Amino acid sequence: MDKQAVRERIWDALEDSGDARFPFPPHGRIPNFAGAEPGAERLAATDAWAAADAIKANPDSPQRPIRKRALAAGKVVYMAVPRLRDADAFRRLDPAEIDDIDHATTLSGSEELGEQVGPEAVDGIDLVVSGSVAVTEDGARIGKGEGYSDLEYAVLTELGLVDAETPVATTVHELQVVDDDLPTAAHDVPMDLVVTPERTVETGASGSPVGIDWDLLDEDRIAEIPVLDRLRDQ
Repeated sequence: MDKQAVRERIWDALEDSGDARFPFPPHGRIPNFAGAEPGAERLAATDAWAAADAIKANPDSPQRPIRKRALAAGKVVYMAVPRLRDADAFRRLDPAEIDDIDHATTLSGSEELGEQVGPEAVDGIDLVVSGSVAVTEDGARIGKGEGYSDLEYAVLTELGLVDAETPVATTVHELQVVDDDLPTAAHDVPMDLVVTPERTVETGASGSPVGIDWDLLDEDRIAEIPVLDRLRDQ
């Protein structure tokens, strides 16, 4: 199974159906979709959401309604700095310190209103929200192909901030839920919850990665990401 072929099929389907939403085109990104708000509402009705005081969320447009709901509900939101390019690799959005939630949940607003912190300043994460291009009902996921979502999870795991009991959720359009036998590797993070505007799927997935697989990272990659260099030294 060619992951890129699956991505292209999903991007095309969302565009052809008229269900893609800004930013356009959906190709090459975690695609925004019609129904992202009802998907966020459905996620907010789950036990995993109710039990979470702090969530780690991706910065993409389809999950913005989730970030807004989290802050409005008094939950702290952590977002990774793009490409983990800084030693202080996360932005902390604390609703107690933010007046403009709508602005804070944009990428530029999170840069302006969020506090950039190092991993040691991140409190325990109770729920991880990931963006997806394609996902199966048993929790296999394909992202846009850069690998940062899985790497961010690996860093948090290495630091003991998430573990196998930490639920991982994604919100997608129904067109993004596929029957394909998606190829997965040991470092791929399975989804515990797949949420669409129409339904919530408890996948029963197991086998979350236990940390950073250093064999997959070359010296150039480690040098580009300061937090990896620091963790390896430790």
